Amino acid sequence: MTVPSLVIRLVVLGALLWLAVIDVRTRRLPTSIVLSIGALFFVDALIAGMSLDDVISHLLLAVVVFLACAVLFVARMLGGGDAKLASVIFLWVGFGLSLATLTLVSVIGTVVSLVSLATRNMNPSQRFVPLRALAMFSAARGVPYGVALAFGGGFVIVLPALLHLISTQ
Repeated sequence: MTVPSLVIRLVVLGALLWLAVIDVRTRRLPTSIVLSIGALFFVDALIAGMSLDDVISHLLLAVVVFLACAVLFVARMLGGGDAKLASVIFLWVGFGLSLATLTLVSVIGTVVSLVSLATRNMNPSQRFVPLRALAMFSAARGVPYGVALAFGGGFVIVLPALLHLISTQ
């Protein structure tokens, strides 16, 4: 991996972290940002010289994840933005890192869900700023699962490129 690839992945990480903040505040994940992250995958694939077969396998995984998430959306178990973001995350990581990504997102998602449940009765107009921030996670408005997708996915997207760059120095 090259420095431009790492830069693209760091931009993606920044966008994912911004999506996490938006999700906590509004329980929405703007499609424009999610699609931009997806588009950056193709730029990165071009820069990295990824083969067409690899790009197609990444796309195939993203479609499978989207269809699985669409079923969860119809069952009201997952938000539409979360379904789109999960697809884009798995577009980036591909089959090779899909299990690690699923595991990491699940663990972080469990923590987010527990925090959301623990804060469901908190008043969001707290005077003490840390408690006000914590109250934004309240499950009364739904669980902000985009946080887990952003942190887990961002970690798996950036870490391999960073480790590769460090190991070649």
